[in-house]
Order: sequence, then C-alpha cells, then structure tokens
Amino acid sequence: MGLKLDQTDRAIIQALQADGRLPFSTIAAQLNVSPGMIRQRVQRLVDGGVLQFVAVTHPLRTGYHTMALIGVKADGTRLSEIARQIAAYEEVIYLTITTGAYNFLVEVTCIDNADLLRFLTEKLYSVEGVREAETFIYLDIVKEIYAWNPPPGDG
Repeated sequence: MGLKLDQTDRAIIQALQADGRLPFSTIAAQLNVSPGMIRQRVQRLVDGGVLQFVAVTHPLRTGYHTMALIGVKADGTRLSEIARQIAAYEEVIYLTITTGAYNFLVEVTCIDNADLLRFLTEKLYSVEGVREAETFIYLDIVKEIYAWNPPPGDG
C-alpha cells in the first residue's frame, strides 16, 4: 500500500510538476510552511517511491528515429516472469501487463527500423512464452505529459 498523501504533499507534487527545479524555499513560501518541512516531505515522497526526479527527453530528437508500441500475447501462466525478461531489454522504456486483446503493452525506442527488426526477432520473439506481437510504429509524438492530478482524500 502506498503512502498516505495529504494536501501539503499534493501541493508540493503539483509545484514540482510545474517546475522540477523550484527551490524548496519558494514552495515553502507558497504553502506558508518552513523549507525544512518541504525538504522532509520531498524526501519522504522519494523514499516512498511516490516521487522521482529525472530529466525527460524527446527520444525522436535524441538520435532514436523509431519508436513503437507493441501489443504482446503471451503464455498467461507466466506473465510476471515474461514481463521481467522483456523489461530487461534496453530498448524497452515502458511495459504494462494489461487486460484485453494483449497481455502486455511494450513501448520501445530504437535507432531505426532495422534496429526495431533486430529487437523483435532477436530479443522479443526469443522470450519463451511470447506467442505473438503486433507493432505500432510512432509517426509523431503529438502529446506527452507527465502531469499527475492527485485524487481527493487520502490517496
């Protein structure tokens, strides 16, 4: 079970989403609390796995020319094991176990189409239990956000 988030936690997260480099003293002034309280709260959120600080890049502008979403059908008795194997590949940037037509949705970044083909044939299809996959190559990224709208209440 996750951490219980109160209004102060939610306000801190929203402030950092707007500008991840915002000084704790600025957030503290906005919330009328001490910078030390903000520092402690942020550390608690980081330690609890609720918050992480990362630099987000646009893969298609950093040397990767092919991105794809792959719907994977797999052996239903080994989903966690198969997911761990697929997640270990460096090309994989996002992986979910899902309901519906596919057992997994896998997002990958590749240098080019040939690199994607190598990933599919030499890596993905070599995972025992992967039965079939459908690949959707991204033509453009129109919207990509990392905003979080905190639920009301105890979160």
